[in-house]
Amino acid sequence: MEAAMRNQVLRAGALEVRPAEFLALAGDRPLSLTARELALLTALVLRQGRIVSRAELYAAVWEEPYRKTDRSVDVYVAKIRHKLDEALPGVRFIHTHFGFGYRLEPEGQPTRAHGRPDGHSHRFHIPETSP
Repeated sequence: MEAAMRNQVLRAGALEVRPAEFLALAGDRPLSLTARELALLTALVLRQGRIVSRAELYAAVWEEPYRKTDRSVDVYVAKIRHKLDEALPGVRFIHTHFGFGYRLEPEGQPTRAHGRPDGHSHRFHIPETSP
């Protein structure tokens, strides 16, 4: 975890992270996070509002060089999203930028079909065509 931030209270909209207390809140609800999940959420909160590469997140949390074949960041983001959704249903805070990384949006966005803000499936979107 990023040493300079360990004793601070970090906020991003309805999210609050207190690394020194090993505590993260979504609204007023505590999140049950592992040490890695807390470190990853902390890294995202510190970089809120901007797209962050998997390599940057990996280096911040695992403190070693990123390997392109490693899916650890993706797995942990999915776990954090699930826990955030349990605490604040229907709001998506962490957005995927396919092929690059993630962005934490402090205000969150309402989710629709398939759990994505745009309502599309995770794999592809077939545009509607006119007859």
